[in-house]
Amino acid sequence: MLTASSSSQPVEILLVEDSPGDVCLTQEGLKGAKVLHRLNVVSDGEQAMSFLEHKQPFEQAPRPHLILLDLNLPKLNGREVLARIRKDPSLKRIPVVILTTSDAESDIQASYDLQANSYVTKPVGYEQFMHAIKTIESYWLELAKLPGGPVHE
Repeated sequence: MLTASSSSQPVEILLVEDSPGDVCLTQEGLKGAKVLHRLNVVSDGEQAMSFLEHKQPFEQAPRPHLILLDLNLPKLNGREVLARIRKDPSLKRIPVVILTTSDAESDIQASYDLQANSYVTKPVGYEQFMHAIKTIESYWLELAKLPGGPVHE
């Protein structure tokens, strides 16, 4: 397991989320994580692609090991972002977890058709949201091996 004392390389997470409230809840849910991580946040699909492609103002952006992607975004929606990620040879191996309010079967199917690694519907209540984030953290940061990510001890 990677802890703050065992490695200086954090797991880089890109959160693509336009709701300030959901950004705060996600940050709160990841506080105290067992794995050293850095949460980078962008608020729309165009910013997400600029971040991933190191375009202005994100020329120095770290390469994420994991992307948490909302579907309902301004400018480029989450499906468009996911499609572009999967078409780019330098990005296609980054795990993408869809984290959205939609529980529509069409959104779920479309996301998996575009090779999402996981689909999580955001719970409405605080405790349920915290549980969802902790579960994502436990699986993706502690158990799963991330491409290009730090090695768990």
